[in-house]
Amino acid sequence: MRAVRLYEKGVLRVEEVSPPAPPEPGWASLKVIMAGICGSDIHNFKTGQWITRSPSVAGHEFTGVVTALGAGVENIEVGDMIVADSRFWCGHCGACQLGQNHLCQTLGFIGEACDGCFAELVNLPAKLLHKIPSGLAPQIATMAEPFAVALHVINRLRLMPHEPVLIVGCGPIGGLAAVILAHQHVGPILVVDRNAARAESVAQVTNAQVATLDAEHIKGILQGRKLTAAIDATGSIQALQALLNCVPSGANIALVGISHGKLEFDPNLLVERELALIGCHAFQNEMPAAISLLPACANMIDQLIDREITLDDVPAAYARIAANQVSGLKTLIRI
Repeated sequence: MRAVRLYEKGVLRVEEVSPPAPPEPGWASLKVIMAGICGSDIHNFKTGQWITRSPSVAGHEFTGVVTALGAGVENIEVGDMIVADSRFWCGHCGACQLGQNHLCQTLGFIGEACDGCFAELVNLPAKLLHKIPSGLAPQIATMAEPFAVALHVINRLRLMPHEPVLIVGCGPIGGLAAVILAHQHVGPILVVDRNAARAESVAQVTNAQVATLDAEHIKGILQGRKLTAAIDATGSIQALQALLNCVPSGANIALVGISHGKLEFDPNLLVERELALIGCHAFQNEMPAAISLLPACANMIDQLIDREITLDDVPAAYARIAANQVSGLKTLIRI
């Protein structure tokens, strides 16, 4: 079968590989229908930060069909259309015992801890698999995992009705956060992105307003209303520093971008201005809610898909995404 495998930092190959063996107890075999390229896939390719096995089939966002089941699997059946929880947790550590699987002491992810979905076939633990609503298009279903991440960010912010929200970074997570807010939040949404075309695209679809990281400009847009909540989905230290200088006292900032480098700042900035930096890692229990929310947001999501490619196009797509040469949120791989 065809598969895209990551060997080491900067080395990604499209290859013919042997198909997976029959599923072990508790696992399922899946035919991949469509997969999505995540920003973390690009980060791992560029830095090698999460390479724990080599080679490994990349990818953790996908829609598939169950083709075989190992012994003891009861939550799904052969023929079910599914999406997967990307988190590979132990289930035994203190965090897992508290239901905080996303903070597992040995947490890994599909495509890193085990072979991922940039392939024609994949085997995964059945506990990670969720059935999708009948009739949900695969390009929408494939967004379930990043949709859950975006929903987790919003849940962590604990927004009040009518509260203005600033989203810095209109990539997949920032853009999907704007989609969710457009659907369920009553209040102004502002978006910022160095890619002007992408920011404008997200703004048009979600009825958000394009802004710049300038306190006076934002004040003008909000007409005197105080900005109290922001999301940093860039992973850019420079963007975060600008954001800290831009928000007023008392603001909450949710951090979800994967950063390169370290931030240096005076902690008194947080103390004296009562700013809150809220870390948001993957998602906790939002996957079922995200799947349920997808049909209502399908039209907005569909408008923000960048393009569809094949497995053979993946290396070129990595280069294009890394160079920020995209106008939509997500590049999808149709298998």
